[in-house]
Formats: sequence, structure tokens, C-alpha cells
Amino acid sequence: MTDPLAPGSVIGILGGGQLGRMLSVAAARLGYRTHIFEPGAAPAAHVAEMVTTAGYDDLDALKAFAEQVDVITYEFENIPTEALDALEPVRAIHPNRRALAVSQDRMIEKAFLSDLGLRTAPFAAVDDEMDLSEAIAAIGLPAILKTRRFGYDGKGQARIAEPEDASSALAEMNSAPAVLEGFIRFEREISVIAARGANGDVACFDPGENVHRDGILRTTTVPAAIDAELTAAAKDLAAQVLEKLNYVGVMGVELFVTEEGLVVNEIAPRVHNSGHWTQNGCTVDQFEQHVRAIAGWPLGDGSRYADVQMENLIGEDLLRIPEIAREPGAAIHLYGKGEVRAGRKLGHVNRVIQ
Repeated sequence: MTDPLAPGSVIGILGGGQLGRMLSVAAARLGYRTHIFEPGAAPAAHVAEMVTTAGYDDLDALKAFAEQVDVITYEFENIPTEALDALEPVRAIHPNRRALAVSQDRMIEKAFLSDLGLRTAPFAAVDDEMDLSEAIAAIGLPAILKTRRFGYDGKGQARIAEPEDASSALAEMNSAPAVLEGFIRFEREISVIAARGANGDVACFDPGENVHRDGILRTTTVPAAIDAELTAAAKDLAAQVLEKLNYVGVMGVELFVTEEGLVVNEIAPRVHNSGHWTQNGCTVDQFEQHVRAIAGWPLGDGSRYADVQMENLIGEDLLRIPEIAREPGAAIHLYGKGEVRAGRKLGHVNRVIQ
């Protein structure tokens, strides 16, 4: 294993949203500087030392950025292949390119997980009406039609409850390649935030129990209402994914708890919204854990010292800040975004449960 990055080294972060912002804060605590690459508005710019504002198709800007940093990571997974082609010859990128390729396409992701022997929802590729008809016949209804790429927070997906819903669902895909996923009847949804270091060490945080509304995560509560055996199985599953990808960094693994066992919903090769609770429940949170991994430090053990419920502050939830600030045990994390819009994540609050 190579030596850890020296103090004062620069971590390059692709993406300047709230995850990049919190990664920058964690990096600063460990003595590192950060350089954000972001085409648009960048809340992370408020706390990073350097910012490059340029498109992911600007190869000269990408190369200049890579030459000014010591390692590169990212806060979102939809990075164009051409951008990686420009960056990779100059600086190491963690997590690696294979993790991005697997997570960027839902069909590839489902096939990867299935090849590992892990359970997923039944799935089939859909490019046109005939594909959709055949997929519905094979998988059954209800089901969910999703774009293969670029979907998040409930965007790029449509539920098909009855056969007559199929045409409108397909129209919502706007001719993008899609995948039909069978509906999973689950008791609860959980997620594991797991990390792997360059030396192969793996550390997992306790699973959190997630509640979504309108496709957006609203709360994550830790501990999840599952027993010790299922907790261990969830962590082992996440470790298996990390090992297969030769992964370095933090990953979010979303799981359904069903009567038949754990079903993988999706993986995210980055720090994850459902891991924000670690900021007030663990000595080493998910953001520091990610910086430790990509900088070559030993991982923190992920132990939890408090029960926590994380609530996302979305849209007009921001108006509740004065009220929340009066709550005992409430830790507020705001992202520095100016405009309040419906569905926009503007911050979160971690409530330490007494």
C-alpha cells in the first residue's frame, strides 16, 4: 500500500452539490484542501479552497483540474465517459471506473448484482412497446418502468399498475432506454453505508431504516427495526459488492427487507443521503470515512454511539428552521442553497434519540 496523502494535499471533487460540500468540510478536518469541478452553481464552493466552473465536455479544463489535484473523487455517478478519459491518465480516480459503469446503468447494475448471487427485483430491458409488452408478460404487474440512466429522487420512473398504464409510462421515458422492474413487497427499506480502503479493509455503519415520499428520501432512522442476524447479513452483502468491484471509498447500498430475505434495490458509488445520520451518531462519519479511504488512511470502525433520526429538509421545510433549532438534540446541517423550490433538498437535521 502506498503512503497516505501528505497533509496539505488537494482532493479534487467532481460535482459541487451538498455532498461535495460535506466532503470538503471533512477533508479540511484532516488537513486536506479541496478543488471542486462543477459546471453550474456549487454550494460546495462556499467551503472549498478552489473551484473550476466548466462543463464535463471541456477537456482542457478537465486536464488542468486534474493537474492541480493529488487524487480525484466524485459526489455523483453520472459523469460522462469522455470526462473520465481526460482525467484518468493524469490522476487516480476513486471509486474506480468500473463502479461508475455498473451504477450508471440500471440494467448493468441488476445484471452485476445477479451475477454475484444477490437477489434483485425481476427486471427486463425495454426499448419499445413490444419490449414492454413482453416484459409485462414475463414479470407481471404492478411494476415500475425506469430509465436505465440518469434517474434520481423518483425522477425518470413511472409505475404501471394495469396494462392500460403501459403506453403513458413508456411515453414518460421520452424514448430513453428503460428497464422494467417487478414490484417488491417489502416490510421495510434499509441501507448500509460501507467503506473499503485501498488495502482491502472494509468497515460498515449500522443499517438505517428509510422512509420515502414521492420518490424522495424523507427520513433515515438508526438503528433499523431488524435483528442482529439481518444486520450482519446486510453488512456482509455490502462488503461482497465492495470486494467484487475492488472499490475504494464509501458506497450506499439500498436494500428491501422481505419475507424471503434481503433484496438489493440499488447501489450508489459515493457518500449517500441515508448516511447523513453518521455526522451525529459516529466518531468518524461517512464523509471522513470516504476521505480516509481515498487518501490512504486507516478506516474508522463505523461504531455508533447514539441512536439518530435524520430528516431531509426539502423545499419549504426550510421555514421550520427556527422551530427545529429549539429542539433538544437536533443538529442542523444546511447546504447554502439560496432558492427554495418544491422537491429541492436544502439541508437535513439529525435528531439524537434519547
